[in-house]
Amino acid sequence: METSLTPREIDRIIEMAWEDRTPFDAILWQFDLAEEEVIKLMRREMKPSSFKMWRARVQGRKTKHAMKRNFEEGRFKSTRQKQITHNKISKR
Repeated sequence: METSLTPREIDRIIEMAWEDRTPFDAILWQFDLAEEEVIKLMRREMKPSSFKMWRARVQGRKTKHAMKRNFEEGRFKSTRQKQITHNKISKR
């Protein structure tokens, strides 16, 4: 499947792979690429130094593997993050 990806889809996959909170399962669901295929794509599309930095960052990271995550749904939200209501930041 990897060969039929458009440049825009490849860019999006790379972006999702770099995101800490996007699990490989999301890439599998959206683009039908398993973790191993994402690794191959990243190796092919990135400079060697960037690929090594990405691999070091991703290996063992709980948030990249849905089975290792300690939350079921939703996204992490810091208690210090302000609420946005009707395009205005609401006061606490």
